[in-house]
Amino acid sequence: MTGPLVRVVRSGVGRRRVQTLVIAVATMMAVAAAVVAGSLMVVSNAPFDHAFAAQHGAHLIAEFDPAKVGARQLGVTGKPAGATASAGPYPTTILRVTDSAGRRPPAMTLVGRTGPRAAVDDLDLTAGRWARRPGEIVLSSAYQGPAFRVGDTLTASGTALTVVGFATSASRSADVWATPAQVRALATKDTPVSSQMLYRFASAGSKGDIAADRGKLLAAVPSGALLGTRSYLDTKRAADQGAAPTIPFLVAFGVLGIVMSVIIVGSVISGAVGTGLRRIGILKAIGFTPGEVVRAYVAQALVPAGVGIALGVVLGNLLAVPLLDDTEQAYGTASLSVAWWVDVLVPVGALLVVGVAALVPALRAGRLRTVEAIAVGRAPRTGRGGGNPLRARAHRAAGRLPLPRAVTYGLAGTFAHPVRALAMLLAVAFGTTAATFAVGLTSSLNEVSAVQDPENRSAVTVFTGGPSVAGGEHVPAPGTPEPEPADPAKVSAAIEAQTGTASYYGKGQQDATVTGVSGTVRATLYQGDSTRGGYAMISGHWLTGAGQVVVPGRFLDSTGTGIGDSVRVRVGKETATLKIVGEDFDTSGDELEIQANLADFPATGPQMFLVDVKPGVAPAAYAEKLAARIEPLGADARANAPSERDNFVLVLNTMAVLLTLMLVTVAGLGVLNSVVLDTRERVHDLGVCKALGMSPRQTVSLVLASVAGIGLLGGLVGVPAGYALHGFVLPVMGHAAGTELPRSVLDVYETPHLVLLGLAGLAIALLGALLPAGWAAGARTATALRTE
Repeated sequence: MTGPLVRVVRSGVGRRRVQTLVIAVATMMAVAAAVVAGSLMVVSNAPFDHAFAAQHGAHLIAEFDPAKVGARQLGVTGKPAGATASAGPYPTTILRVTDSAGRRPPAMTLVGRTGPRAAVDDLDLTAGRWARRPGEIVLSSAYQGPAFRVGDTLTASGTALTVVGFATSASRSADVWATPAQVRALATKDTPVSSQMLYRFASAGSKGDIAADRGKLLAAVPSGALLGTRSYLDTKRAADQGAAPTIPFLVAFGVLGIVMSVIIVGSVISGAVGTGLRRIGILKAIGFTPGEVVRAYVAQALVPAGVGIALGVVLGNLLAVPLLDDTEQAYGTASLSVAWWVDVLVPVGALLVVGVAALVPALRAGRLRTVEAIAVGRAPRTGRGGGNPLRARAHRAAGRLPLPRAVTYGLAGTFAHPVRALAMLLAVAFGTTAATFAVGLTSSLNEVSAVQDPENRSAVTVFTGGPSVAGGEHVPAPGTPEPEPADPAKVSAAIEAQTGTASYYGKGQQDATVTGVSGTVRATLYQGDSTRGGYAMISGHWLTGAGQVVVPGRFLDSTGTGIGDSVRVRVGKETATLKIVGEDFDTSGDELEIQANLADFPATGPQMFLVDVKPGVAPAAYAEKLAARIEPLGADARANAPSERDNFVLVLNTMAVLLTLMLVTVAGLGVLNSVVLDTRERVHDLGVCKALGMSPRQTVSLVLASVAGIGLLGGLVGVPAGYALHGFVLPVMGHAAGTELPRSVLDVYETPHLVLLGLAGLAIALLGALLPAGWAAGARTATALRTE
């Protein structure tokens, strides 16, 4: 376009400043929301596969006995085994450390490497640098232990180790890395050095392929040299299980965002073109062809929309970065970034939506005859309803309401443009739907975080000591002997005698074997009334006495049993036949865990006691006094602080809040645009009302009343829709994670919450109309009367 068309476009964009701003901001927010949702959907779609491919992950991690096979022979084992690539051998051992607070984290797999780069398992440094000298270590970003930082110091076998960096391994090849010399120096008689090799194979897509590859590897080394292997399929299954629940959640928000963006952008641009009919007639009168008129008005929409789209891409990338960082930590994947095609596809799609939304009314305008366009743009509305029968009936109905005239006039004004009102209603309804869904989702996720950690419901934890209780207890300095576990009976008596004790129960964990289950399961055993520390139940009930067991759904599926059936459980040398009385909410990942009573296995004692204190008793002071009493027994006590929520829960909560704010903002902009159009079309009527004595406050009431009904109706539609969406998406997320969800996680809405969410539709509508209401109230009467 050149010459007059450029001037028409520039003039139209500059003259309708509010509409230009609304188009730009609405498209910016819509595009930003689409970029964020699209980016998160990309990274949550098989994040392990993407990271594994980028890092050339190991299909098989093998551990060898260096006494039976040398480093040189190991270096060439990949060829006879049919490997396409290999790395190693790396010295490896088991590392047990104590942190600066005296805690003993779970044992770590320590591997010696000279650097992060390798043909297989090419690591990504996420913080700090690589270990280059003795006394330096690099931790895995996926390490499931205390939250360490760069610069923290750990102690192992009397050696101080400083954390100098963090690295991500999609293969999960180690928990911690150091120089090869440092690994050999930290090895002990109980944890000798072995050799780790990493292999990639041409065919490794199934367990059968991995078994065949392992067989070839076994044949390539001396007998007894291969100590063990780990398949990447096990790591992949755990990673995919963690990522799967996010996909339904993101799809739901993505669909909401896309649909609402189309509605809002289409409504904004259609209104902008539709209100310029008189100007279209003038352009035709001075010689513009229908095609030029169409191009001019499409361009007037594309110019601000293009600016908004460009800003939206930038904003979306900025907002996606911290979320991708959190997602990286939650999934333990390699460095994540916004996919380049998302930054291309979203703007192209947005431009297409804007172009189509502008083209339809522009074509209609282009087909109008010159006189007809001028007449439509200038002709005054006649009658009480302004020539609109629906609006006339609305005026008569509203006039019977016991409300101020300004309010009833505004309520009836809603029906002046039914199509525009419908678009506004849909925007408010979708915004309310998003808010309702987000509130339910975050409440459910917080409930999941609470029910999966029942220990922290108690005020104080008492440890009986001994090596079986790890993860948080105080331990002796390195090199000093470990004390014997305290007598649980004496510790229990001390808790009973302690002033402020309300109730308590004992708890211990042991490996167990169960008839019908291969391998071992983790048995959590309870002593006393453990109702307060019980897991959330999907069906059945919690433990109420001896002879009972509570199991997860995966246990029922794998054994073919059901509630009411009996199973034989062996713990140590004791065997008991237990009745399945309930199915609990399974949060144990790949490891099967059952819940039973210590009374069924008398030889096993509790390893900890969970204590509740009486009202008014400070847990910290209680724990300090109790610790002083039981320390001579070899036990310890500590107050329980609120547990840190899981990274995965934090990521989803953050996503929900951010995407909801974006969608609600876009909905408010849709209301703003519609009210601006209505206000400008009715400016002459407002001038008449002002001349007849309408005050600025009454003018504001009139404009706000014109959207109040739509806001209330949008809330009434959006809240049930969001409620239904929550009821559909949450079970799908649970199934994707391999578990059913308890009612406490699903039934999170309360009646007051639903009422407030219903009023959120009204709030969105009123906030969107507030700015044009202020403009209408501030307009001078004479100026309004001169405006047509």
